[in-house]
Amino acid sequence: MGTPGNVRQLPLPGRGQRLGASAGSAARPRRARDACGTPGPGQGRPWALPRRRRHAARPAAALGVLQIPLRALDRAPPPPRAQARGAIRTRAGFVAPRRRRRTIRYVPEKCKDKIISDEDVLETLLKIFKALFINDFGRQMDFFALLPEVKSKYLELLTIQFKRSKTTGYNHQSQNIFNPEEVLFNTLGFSITRDRSSLISAGTGVFVTKGFVPKGTVVSMYPGTVYQKYEPIFFQSIGNPFIFRCIDGVLIDGNDKGISKAVYRSCSKRDQIGPFQMSDITWLTPVVQNPLAVGQYVNNCSHNKAANVCYQEFDVPEYFPIELKQYLPNITYSHDIPIPLRCVVLVSLREIKQGEELFSNYYTIVN
Repeated sequence: MGTPGNVRQLPLPGRGQRLGASAGSAARPRRARDACGTPGPGQGRPWALPRRRRHAARPAAALGVLQIPLRALDRAPPPPRAQARGAIRTRAGFVAPRRRRRTIRYVPEKCKDKIISDEDVLETLLKIFKALFINDFGRQMDFFALLPEVKSKYLELLTIQFKRSKTTGYNHQSQNIFNPEEVLFNTLGFSITRDRSSLISAGTGVFVTKGFVPKGTVVSMYPGTVYQKYEPIFFQSIGNPFIFRCIDGVLIDGNDKGISKAVYRSCSKRDQIGPFQMSDITWLTPVVQNPLAVGQYVNNCSHNKAANVCYQEFDVPEYFPIELKQYLPNITYSHDIPIPLRCVVLVSLREIKQGEELFSNYYTIVN
């Protein structure tokens, strides 16, 4: 009688042989016991496997082999789950079809997915990045020395800052005039920070700590390494809840720990041009340089907490100022093929007041 091709055959122990002993090794004798449980004198017999009731079909016992299947080939694959049609954007890189309707954002057409235009997103980013650049001009001397045109562009703003520093007795070589949160408030009228979420067991969340967020405003950015669909991300994705999947399949790893952190730092060093940083790495630390780069900690909405922000994809244009790229919290995994840098911003769906926590839809379906 033959055996299947996907089994490994191991010899079973024979009668009088211990399990795991070789065929030529001697079996240890075992003395028989009487009705009281006391071993009888001289009543010893070789140890044997316990006897069982014989059945008609015992092919393994008849062959004297132990069959261990290596692969479960005879199991039929489960039927595929029904998924919603159309393009899908997810926060964790997968689709959860069993989510209730309130936690999923439905968009009827792809052209209606964006709450505000790309021009408005670019204008907001340039506005806050220029304010951060001027506020941190003590570290920008390398730009001014190597790129005189950058200095001439910001000369008027720098003059205002120098006058303010003389009035307040500020030494511009030692520290900033304002911290990044204050720069965000002075520029856009609000500030955000990370804190313990109001949801039970949700961990860290993002709150509006000061000011007021109007509807249709860029309120945060999703930082991380940008992967194309064909680039490897397996090891980075193990146990990683911060992987964002765009509608076109592009992935953004927003984890600030472990191998994801090491990959981002390595790519940032690779793209550095002399003293010029092409991306922001401070979002990997507790003190961020770009106060918007905390979008990976925005929690998913619940039945009691409706979403007040949504994700919107944005490709950085080629003419983006080189001196402001140091505040972009994203970087491409591979730079072999020149493609626009993908960023994801969070846009407010309604007016958000001071003290409110930001909530988003982790699942967006564009049908």
